[in-house]
Amino acid sequence: MASVKVYGPTLPSASVSRVLACLIEKDVEFQVISVELSKGQHKLPQHLKIQPFGQVPAFQDEDIILFESRAICRYVSEKYQNQGNTALFGTNPLTKALIDQWLEAEGQNFNPPNSALIFQLAFAPMMELEQDPIVIKQSEKKLAKVLDVYERRLEESRYLAGEEFTLADLSHLPMTQYLVNKTDRGELITSRKNVARWWGEISRRDSWKKVIEMQNAPPRA
Repeated sequence: MASVKVYGPTLPSASVSRVLACLIEKDVEFQVISVELSKGQHKLPQHLKIQPFGQVPAFQDEDIILFESRAICRYVSEKYQNQGNTALFGTNPLTKALIDQWLEAEGQNFNPPNSALIFQLAFAPMMELEQDPIVIKQSEKKLAKVLDVYERRLEESRYLAGEEFTLADLSHLPMTQYLVNKTDRGELITSRKNVARWWGEISRRDSWKKVIEMQNAPPRA
């Protein structure tokens, strides 16, 4: 049985998906431990021992316990540097800094307006909550500005941190997938030539296809 364990919900989770894609890129065997959010299992004492904020994912590699998906991805990429995609977190200080730079851009600039937009457009209706047109308009405007920066960057290089696919790109996969496939604002991605080309490339990677297959697989009895 794999020593690496990922604790997460049976339903798709952006943060869990990010970790799974990283593990697959690095050819690391792993076991997914189901945490049923609807049953409050993420608030139980045994889960809080490994994720003190009562969230997902939680990650365990033998006696190492981590939480927060981007930190987990950095750890996996460093520990398993010599297997799988060896370029995932760079091989020199400058490349690592560039990857970290765009990881921060994803977390601080891209993710907040994108998450707000996805919630309003995709999840609020499912939860029978009223959509907020002001939040939608503001989030779309903020995200458009971020993607204009990405468009210029991706005119200069194939991927965000350079000519190799790295964690900087991988970290964008889950929430961009939601935006493109679960909302009617996918043109924010597809209308920008370089962003659309980049998204097409990263979303066709075998690692991400496997994550999607895992998400779509029927739950085990």
